[in-house]
Amino acid sequence: MKDPNDTRDTAPRAGSPLWIHLSVVTVLGLAVLGVFMARLTGLPLLIGHPLFWLLATLIAAGELWPIVTPGKSGPQSPVISLTFSFAVLLYWGLPVALLLRSLAIVGVGVAQRQAPHRIAFNTAHMVLSMAAAWLVLAAAGIRPSPALHRAPTGGELRFVLLAAVAYFVLNYLLVGVAVALHSRAPVGSTLLANLPYEGFVSLVLLASAPLVTVVMATASALLVLLFAVPLAAIYLNAAMSVQREHQAHHDELTGLSNRKLLIRRTGEALEAAAGSGLRAGFLLLDLDRFKEVNDTLGHPVGDRLLRVVADRLRHSVRPGDVVARMGGDEFAVLLPSIREVSSAREVAARLRAALAEPIRLDGMSLEIEASIGIALYPDDAAGFEILMQRADIAMYLAKERGSGVERYVADCDRNSPARLALLGDLRVGLGRCELELHFQPKLALADRQVIGMEALVRWQHPLRGLMTPDEFIPLLEHSYLMREVTFQVVDMALAQAARWWRAGMPVQVSLNVTARDLMDVKLADTIGCGLRQHHLPPDALLLEINERVLAAEPARMVTTGEMLADLGVGLSLDDFGTGYSSLVRLKRLPVSEVKIDSSFVGRMLDSADDELVVRSVVDLVRALGIRSVAEGVESAEVASALRKMGCVAAQGWYFSRPLNATSATAWLAEHGCAGSQPANGSQPANGSQPAVGAARAPLPRDPAHPPRVMR
Repeated sequence: MKDPNDTRDTAPRAGSPLWIHLSVVTVLGLAVLGVFMARLTGLPLLIGHPLFWLLATLIAAGELWPIVTPGKSGPQSPVISLTFSFAVLLYWGLPVALLLRSLAIVGVGVAQRQAPHRIAFNTAHMVLSMAAAWLVLAAAGIRPSPALHRAPTGGELRFVLLAAVAYFVLNYLLVGVAVALHSRAPVGSTLLANLPYEGFVSLVLLASAPLVTVVMATASALLVLLFAVPLAAIYLNAAMSVQREHQAHHDELTGLSNRKLLIRRTGEALEAAAGSGLRAGFLLLDLDRFKEVNDTLGHPVGDRLLRVVADRLRHSVRPGDVVARMGGDEFAVLLPSIREVSSAREVAARLRAALAEPIRLDGMSLEIEASIGIALYPDDAAGFEILMQRADIAMYLAKERGSGVERYVADCDRNSPARLALLGDLRVGLGRCELELHFQPKLALADRQVIGMEALVRWQHPLRGLMTPDEFIPLLEHSYLMREVTFQVVDMALAQAARWWRAGMPVQVSLNVTARDLMDVKLADTIGCGLRQHHLPPDALLLEINERVLAAEPARMVTTGEMLADLGVGLSLDDFGTGYSSLVRLKRLPVSEVKIDSSFVGRMLDSADDELVVRSVVDLVRALGIRSVAEGVESAEVASALRKMGCVAAQGWYFSRPLNATSATAWLAEHGCAGSQPANGSQPANGSQPAVGAARAPLPRDPAHPPRVMR
């Protein structure tokens, strides 16, 4: 088949509808070819005639160079060989026409290294179509042969027209059904979509055949050769048009479709899917850590890598799927027709597997991974822009989770109507002071003295009740309300600390801040003003940051850290062991405390590996002059083991659950407070979870059975 969109010649699966169709057509066509070749006579008369060889050459050349026009990639690209082979049918009969056209198809197929099943099918559907035209002519009494050659008369043109229609209809059906099955698209819509263009082009090519026979009747090869002049003009114009269209619709670096073409193809696919009741899939793919390749090896190597990636993507999709480059290291794949989301996941898995193979460039072996987001029509969106936006959301979810492939889920969409409504509620709630702080004590393991209280933000929603940070903080992180919430929580924490200090309980309050907060240079100014307003020393406050924030460490974050250090406010590194930071980098920011993640602490008595991790962290941070704090301590045995290791402090349900401000004040009054003097040369600090940051699980109803992980 001459389907320009088919980039592969993979044989169809035995027993599939496509395999059955190709097999039936091929067997019938080759059988008919054998019958008429056995009836071929008069060939010696033609071999010595220059006209025979000229037509054979024109048919072969037309088969080799199909006319490709911009934007018209139907089931079969038009070929000039149709005009000359149909003229041979009218002038010398069917056997000669089949001989010349079959030899041309086979020769071109072998030269282009086409698959045998493709060559056989191309030959077979041509034979059956030409035989259909011959039957119409024979029924009208028109039976030319090498010995009785002649051009059709004016009265016979209506029969020639009927023969041309018979050829077109059968050829269009045979090839169109094959293309639809190959592309897994509805047969009816595939045939109807290309019928006007294919019908017009075939009419022009077939209508030219009688003119060729008139010239052939003059027995002048030179006159027939004159047809090459207008045909060359057609080829040249088509080639220039295709080149212009290709430049306008394809990426210059990789040759893949660009955004403009992808939008058009997606629109067509969604329209077809709506008519057929099927789904369409949209995959957005982003290369992980590609920037490191560009920065380390340079842009030329990065460009070569993108070409390899594009080639692998192109050869890993299904027939009919569209691969496009959106820009940079971001690609998109359109799946025009799928039945289930599992089909889209299979394609995504195949793409990731293809990219996972090492790529060798300049003697180096590069390993590339990708994150892929999936969105479906009509399940997730009804148009291109929303479909791409939701695939983008799913892709970033795949990056965050490290899963590689994620499908769009409305609950994870920060822009979904429900989440936008919640954001509006929070904006109103800030004005109504609906946020409140709960506090969890942090104790020194040596003497059980309280050295800090971690402030944990809660939202008292008027309808949903008390909400924990994991229910609304992720919504805030990319909204305009983030700064306002941070500053309000900072003020609430400082106000409560001031009340405790005035009551003779000089406890340090810690609260979590996000990466976005640390990139805000106004954070230090706000904290400085708050400390002065509440008459608190700098060590009354400790800010907790997640370890992944330290791993990113942009320049503005370091600047904010230095400004906090100048104020005397320290930083605590939360969830240590779950990210990718280096202990050496701890000195880049004023980190005075490292909190060992509860996932290691909770398993340390049962797992030698986790016990080794905890012990190693305690020893290393002590060598750096930084205080170690264990999170998630739930038993006396764990607390005792930590103390023996030399861990400075701990917090967890073994000591106390999070308490509201009133209960926390009573707890401090009962248990006493060690003040805020530094430990191990560091600022005192506190626990995990933000007033503004990380998520916390809701409090269990039975305090005697605390959760394994408090977050």
